[in-house]
Amino acid sequence: MQSFTELDLEYFETNLDDHVGYLRLNRPPANAHHIDVLLELQRAVEVIRFDDDVRVVLFGSANEKIFSTGFDIGVLQEKSGQQIGYASQTSKEVIMKIRTTDTIFIAMVNGHCMGGGLELALACDFRYVGNDDDYSVGMPEVHLGLIAGEAGTQLLPRYIDRSTALKMMITGETLTPEEATERGIFDEIHPPEEIEDAAREFADQIVQKPNLAVGNNKLAVNEGLELPLSDALAHERELQNRLLGSDIAKEGVDAYLGKRDPDFLAVEKGEKEPGNAE
Repeated sequence: MQSFTELDLEYFETNLDDHVGYLRLNRPPANAHHIDVLLELQRAVEVIRFDDDVRVVLFGSANEKIFSTGFDIGVLQEKSGQQIGYASQTSKEVIMKIRTTDTIFIAMVNGHCMGGGLELALACDFRYVGNDDDYSVGMPEVHLGLIAGEAGTQLLPRYIDRSTALKMMITGETLTPEEATERGIFDEIHPPEEIEDAAREFADQIVQKPNLAVGNNKLAVNEGLELPLSDALAHERELQNRLLGSDIAKEGVDAYLGKRDPDFLAVEKGEKEPGNAE
């Protein structure tokens, strides 16, 4: 299986630094995506899923003023409705892969984030945004006679109030980053020049946590919320059972009882025996 550092993509810049993978969309001028972009993103997510060296992903843009304006409108004129439908379905499948991959994805939104661009950000586990009133945030597909067809109709109401989400989509209103954060679309807002440092600081905290436990927490939440409560609790039990008796659990318990800091990363790398303080 190809590793993250071996990826050579046309529309994304990639880099790995101390278990934090950087994935930056780069399709000038507006980072609008089409099927080739989506297929590359799908490939990247699949590689991340199998690469143990990637513990957190920072998903951003190579453009300083635009995160993504969404699906390339020009393609709507060039391709048949069936082809566009396939692209929309592929986008949904990629988004679900992000949500069901046990690696944390943090969106760094520094620029305009519209339509499918916002839908890609919503696929991430956390969203950081730059506080610049010149940035626009929204789902304006209604102005094209369309709906937010890359999972937006389902993702946005899962993060914010249903009526507020529906109003955004049927009016096509545009928000500032501050307004979008107040509504709950973004988790944190920072000056544009500080957003990457803030996201990286959070990523570094996650890297030090037990990777399997972090990933199982993500899966328990994302998958469990789509299930009836009894099924979700059974799913939680199964994920917990994977951890009970594991080396990382042994390390965590021993460190707690020994009143020391656990070294989960060393245990997971095989550089330290679980429960050994040395």
